[in-house]
Amino acid sequence: MDASQWLHKQPQGLYCEPADCYIDPLHPVEHALITHAHADHAIGGHQSVTATSSTLAIMQTRYGEDMAGSTQAVNYHEQITLGSLNDPVTCVFYPAGHILGSAQILLCYRGTRVVISGDYKRQSDPTCLPFKPVPCDVFITEATFALPVFKHPSIEQEMAKLLDSLAVFPERCHLVGVYALGKCQRVILALRAIGYTSPIYLHGAQRKLCDLYERQGIELGELIDVAEVSDKQSLAGNIVLAPPSALSDRWSRTLPNVRRAMASGWMQIRARAKQRQVELPLVVSDHCDWQALLDTIEEVNPNEVWITHGREDALLHALTQQGRTAQALSMVGYESDTQD
Repeated sequence: MDASQWLHKQPQGLYCEPADCYIDPLHPVEHALITHAHADHAIGGHQSVTATSSTLAIMQTRYGEDMAGSTQAVNYHEQITLGSLNDPVTCVFYPAGHILGSAQILLCYRGTRVVISGDYKRQSDPTCLPFKPVPCDVFITEATFALPVFKHPSIEQEMAKLLDSLAVFPERCHLVGVYALGKCQRVILALRAIGYTSPIYLHGAQRKLCDLYERQGIELGELIDVAEVSDKQSLAGNIVLAPPSALSDRWSRTLPNVRRAMASGWMQIRARAKQRQVELPLVVSDHCDWQALLDTIEEVNPNEVWITHGREDALLHALTQQGRTAQALSMVGYESDTQD
């Protein structure tokens, strides 16, 4: 059965008609399937939410224990049934490699297999399970960095740049803009992996999610809230992690001789770094770059590719040139890695 007959774009998000549910809806709905807990994919207020246990835990940390009327936790590779028993949709969550708890969602209906990727990456990340290619008829992919200019280096290389800067400028506090969910914890673990054992200092907005990651069994080492440091001058020569919005606000002016850095895939674009007054751009992305998107689609090898958000035109053109059947869904509201 043609997937477009039962899976539709609606103002709330992608709607699966026979299961009467939405995937990553942008507004409260009766039943939501959530790929991951970034704020542009997971909001509070749904009547029911189905997601991995880690995603539910993050949503409860962000939106409160009553963030939904009811919740259903699913394990990776576990099959659940949605909709009518006489005409069911089967659903399986698979690892997406994006952040803790992130998932692709496989929906099967009347013999047609559709995978909704959510956000995903192919680089290694100890904070989450790696992306698993899932054979399907239709692969619905994100396209956040779908331009040939985007070539993401390894996070180890970028963290080495940060430690080199600390060695060259030991008198400066290195303030690194990182998104509170996923990027913050990944940067911490990457620093630990290359031998940085000193305390890492946190803006208060980062603490809850770091504590949650540790409760989920991901050890981050010694973390200290900047608010607990009475002598801010002692932060010279140390690393402070904060939300990107804090890089130039009043809070950052309490830190000594700040050297501003930011960890984002967008830091490959010099104009973005200059706009944010970033002295040390660190190209660290939790999404696929151009080549990784193309390689993933080739590996999955679907009959059709639907592109949900991001740089749709370039990816659509490249896939069409390859002879693939593809379309852009032109869905708005998903701005992961620019705001969270």
